[in-house]
Amino acid sequence: MPRFTLTQIFLEKTLEELSARDPDIRAAVKFAGCPEERRNPGGFPVLVRIIVAQQLSIKAAATISQRLHDAVGDPFTPESLAMLEIEDIRAVGLSRQKAGYCKGLAEAITQGHLDVAALVHMPDEEVIEAITAMKGFGRWSAQMYLLSSLGRPDVWPTDDLGICIGVQKLKSLPNRPDKLQMEAIAESWRPHRGVVAIFLWHYLDALKGL
Repeated sequence: MPRFTLTQIFLEKTLEELSARDPDIRAAVKFAGCPEERRNPGGFPVLVRIIVAQQLSIKAAATISQRLHDAVGDPFTPESLAMLEIEDIRAVGLSRQKAGYCKGLAEAITQGHLDVAALVHMPDEEVIEAITAMKGFGRWSAQMYLLSSLGRPDVWPTDDLGICIGVQKLKSLPNRPDKLQMEAIAESWRPHRGVVAIFLWHYLDALKGL
């Protein structure tokens, strides 16, 4: 099984290497320090939480996720969630659309249309293709799974608002960069753009503390 690359040691080592050749990263790391490792176990429960969390605050998403877990029971499996009716899923606080996405994901897994365990062995773009084939998942959602569950080091979520703002602050840009600018700026950070993404979230949090 491919190992989770984005460990604490890897983050620290890579940021040290990037700092040696990018003065903006060097200054930002000196200011904010190194971020902590971001890792979750992945699998079906995490994919469900991604659906639940869309357009919700962290607190609200956590509350609804716990209610859904209570409704499904232990173990929290695709088979057990698929047995619930849409109205039962909605009762925990989800919209009809999100409830449908959760049930659809569970059914896709139980019917063999999505093999979650196989994602760990796939290249990044194949993982994105497999996840976004499921209703309720866009490219950003798949990239979050790649970063936090699979630990892929070169994922670059250009649709993430925090990362866009982070690049703007890091590079002292007059305006928020668009996708093409984001790709161009990050080119020199390959094959470790995922490390920079994690650092930029951390950097923004540090800036908020000023």
